Amino acid sequence: MFSPNHTIVTEFILLGLTDDPILQKALFGVFLVIYLITVVGNLTMIVLIRTNSHLQTPMYFFLSHLSFVDLCYSSNVTPNMLHNFLSDQKTISYAGCFTQCLLFIALVITELYLLASMALDRYVAICSPLHYSTRMSKDVCIFLVTVPYTCGLLNGLSQALLTFHLSFCDSLEINHFYCADPPLIMLACSDTYVKKMAMFVVAGFTLLSSLFIILLSYIFIIASILKIHSAKGRYKAFSTCGSHLTTVTLFYGTLFCMYLRPPSKNSVEESKIIAVFYTFLSPMLNPLIYSLRNKHVIHAMRHMIKSFHADAVHPSNSLDPPGLDPGKWRPEQAIRR
Repeated sequence: MFSPNHTIVTEFILLGLTDDPILQKALFGVFLVIYLITVVGNLTMIVLIRTNSHLQTPMYFFLSHLSFVDLCYSSNVTPNMLHNFLSDQKTISYAGCFTQCLLFIALVITELYLLASMALDRYVAICSPLHYSTRMSKDVCIFLVTVPYTCGLLNGLSQALLTFHLSFCDSLEINHFYCADPPLIMLACSDTYVKKMAMFVVAGFTLLSSLFIILLSYIFIIASILKIHSAKGRYKAFSTCGSHLTTVTLFYGTLFCMYLRPPSKNSVEESKIIAVFYTFLSPMLNPLIYSLRNKHVIHAMRHMIKSFHADAVHPSNSLDPPGLDPGKWRPEQAIRR
């Protein structure tokens, strides 16, 4: 890419969260711990869901993909950020910045529509339990995760191409800890109208359309729950949605603050603080939210720990672990959750 004065942009400088060397080292330790918890938590969820026969249901199928997206989401930003905390050269290559920008947008959009797919799953499970096994078949579930990945990739690619089609001819210092769209737009010296409008339209449509699906699903869910005469039955039905609602509130709340406003010097500064919540805390908290409140996940975790212990004591047992059938699809189990 060439700027008007024909200089070639080969790298950008990431200003990060602070320029205080002592605070940078402290933040390195904090974010390293957060990243390790995120990796261990999400990998554990994926392994549990893939290997435990009792978790072969649509709800956990979607949850495994949510964990995968969260893992990729955090890994797209954190390693480079940790490196910059300890490095004097806080640079990122042009290609690396493009890739980071593309993946970040793609993964955000994928997660938004995955949360919408999970809301549809809860709607069918609670409002149409007798038809759940047919309406949430394996093919339907695969379709409901394929659409988010496809929308995420196409939108991420188009937005990244629009951003890096701009000319950067003055400062190449990105006032952020990753290659985010708003601060990159602030660096451009060419016309940014098309890019700003495209970003606002895509962000607005994605947030509002996915949130509409979630809200509409929960309107029907609440209406169905209110028809249950037993207070215990109402609590049990609604408790299956508690983890999902918590995740939705965390993720959507911060994204609305981040993207539904035009880029400016003040908004970019504020967005760095907001971005910490959905870039680091949300991926770390999601597996904790879904595991600590879910007896089935806790039971599967205990079973896995016991299996590891048994394999260590009796290695021959590892050839035939009991109770594992990762290929069996059991949508009817989710009706009882």
